[in-house]
Order: sequence, then structure tokens, then C-alpha cells
Amino acid sequence: MGKKCEFKFKTVLVSFPFEDFKSHKVRPALCLTEPIGDHEHIVLAFISSKVPDFLDESDLLVDIDADLGETTGLIKNSVIRFHKIISIPKSLIKRQLGYIHGRNQNYIHEKKKKNCLAFSIYNALN
Repeated sequence: MGKKCEFKFKTVLVSFPFEDFKSHKVRPALCLTEPIGDHEHIVLAFISSKVPDFLDESDLLVDIDADLGETTGLIKNSVIRFHKIISIPKSLIKRQLGYIHGRNQNYIHEKKKKNCLAFSIYNALN
């Protein structure tokens, strides 16, 4: 039996900094790793409920009524923004919303690996 993931592929609420790092807002995010190192940082991808008319190559649409979105705990159709990632201590995670179930984890892994330069970091950690 495989190792149970405590954080990876979970959707959570965290305080995300704005790009100017002067303020923050509680936002949903997707955990991309388990805690790393002594400081137990987790790499997260930003999730936005503002779905753009045209998705970036690094975006992944989450339809809450479709297979991918059914267990995420998101209340609106959203987009996972794989070009907006951050590493935070696990203690900053406010709570879990849901998760990406097993049959969609490989899809997400391939999407981020294919479309995100930032995932050279992800691949090095996994």
C-alpha cells in the first residue's frame, strides 16, 4: 500500500501575500508537496474563483460539478494558477477544504510538469 499523503493534493485555505508582499488575503490553494525540511514548508499553487475568459497555459480549470472538482471543497468554479506558487510553513494553513482524488492526481501532475517552469522546483522535490 502506498504512503498516505497528509498534505499533497489537498485543497486548503491559507493567507496568501499579494504581489507587493505588503498585504495578504485568505485564499484557497492546492498543496503540491508534503512538508519539506526542518521548517516543514509546503509548496502551494494559488486557486482563484475569477476564471479568465482565456486560460493561460499554466492554468487548470476546476469545474466543481465535474470529476476534477467534485471533492475539492471549492464552492465556485475556479482555476488553479500553476504560475503562482509559494512555499509556506505548514503552520500557516488555516484549514483543509477538500482534496484531488487519486484518479485526477496524475492529470494534475502532468499538467504542471508540462506547463510550468516553476515545476523544475516541484520535480526536484518529488
